[in-house]
Amino acid sequence: MNVFGVDIGGSGIKGAPVDLERGGLTQERHKVLTPHPSTPDAVAEGVAAVVENFGWSGPVGITFPGVVTSGVTRTAANVDKGWVDVDASKLLGDRLGGLPVTVLNDADAAGVAEMTFGAGRGRKGTVILLTFGTGIGSALFIDGRLVPNTELGHLELHGHDAEKHASTKVKEDEGLSWHHWTRRVQKYLAHVEMLFSPELFIIGGGVSRKADKFLPLIEGIRAEIVPAELKNNAGIVGAAMAAAGR
Repeated sequence: MNVFGVDIGGSGIKGAPVDLERGGLTQERHKVLTPHPSTPDAVAEGVAAVVENFGWSGPVGITFPGVVTSGVTRTAANVDKGWVDVDASKLLGDRLGGLPVTVLNDADAAGVAEMTFGAGRGRKGTVILLTFGTGIGSALFIDGRLVPNTELGHLELHGHDAEKHASTKVKEDEGLSWHHWTRRVQKYLAHVEMLFSPELFIIGGGVSRKADKFLPLIEGIRAEIVPAELKNNAGIVGAAMAAAGR
């Protein structure tokens, strides 16, 4: 069974059809840049460009970088504030010509995909997936069950949102070395571990492709730390799973 998944990020909107039996993309993903300003209508156009690139006409799952409840976007940390309290399912569904649309938090989508097909498969206890990108997303699982919309990137660290201190974007903007940035990530992981005592951290987002550059440098964390196996496609896969009711 194939379903379409779209992952809206602070810098890009990417998507592809997904094979839900194996948790992989059936075609190479298509990506467009996230518009600036990233207003709801402008982003909807980007989503449509991705979906229409494949001539898709079935259900579509779409991730959003913020809290989503019943298809309504409640926060907008890394996109235009006009997204707050928007019925995203209706907006995006209308723009896609009435296709069935399911909208969910981006890190939650990535986490569900990793727990089903990737690094969290078969793991019990407390598992936390963290996506490092424009911000820091999180997905919290207790014995395989998702606790949605945790948004742990907004925990306070050194007087600021943690994602303003340790995201991949901050690494790039400040020109931080892998060593310097990893020290920040380590402090963030220690803070999250103190609060939740997970057995496993899964590190996702685009930076997971370069896990060998920083994961071996992390010290003093009791939990196991592994890179996301689906890498930066996890959000697309999880979005498609949500659209299929999985």
